[in-house]
Amino acid sequence: MEEKDSSAAAERPSGLSTRAAEIAIALFMMLLGGLVVYDSLRLGVRWLSDGPQAGYFPFYIGLFICISSAVTLVQAMLNKAAAKKIFVEWGQLKLVLMVLIPAALFVLGIQLIGIYVASAVYIAVFMIWLGKYGWLKSVVVGVAVSVTVFVAFEIWFKVLLYKGLYNPLALIGY
Repeated sequence: MEEKDSSAAAERPSGLSTRAAEIAIALFMMLLGGLVVYDSLRLGVRWLSDGPQAGYFPFYIGLFICISSAVTLVQAMLNKAAAKKIFVEWGQLKLVLMVLIPAALFVLGIQLIGIYVASAVYIAVFMIWLGKYGWLKSVVVGVAVSVTVFVAFEIWFKVLLYKGLYNPLALIGY
């Protein structure tokens, strides 16, 4: 009988449980709601004679997010059946994170070095890492796409796109 139990456990997929996912998201949302409440208090949450202060409505939205998250957290902690259900298998989560983490780094890169350089790096890294292309072809395509977008927006359309805190394009006069 123990052989059946061990083989059933080996066949059952492993991964992040629904309960763990709900708890993690509830805590994350509670943190975001708390941040909104905290910053709203800094701005002022009272109703004055000339209307509400700047933090009045965000305060209540943040408070609502915190209360909703607390309810979700309690429900998730009390739901024992959700601990047995798999929300996402580890292999699937790895595939999602292989795209999500570089995308988050791309957004950070836009803030630091601007959209053109960050896009060239992002395209080249994805081509090398996930597409298994050679580094020379990847860099050429990444740079070509960014130069094309730069010429189209900055020169032809005269629409300036964000160049980042540390503008590397300042070296060429932009």
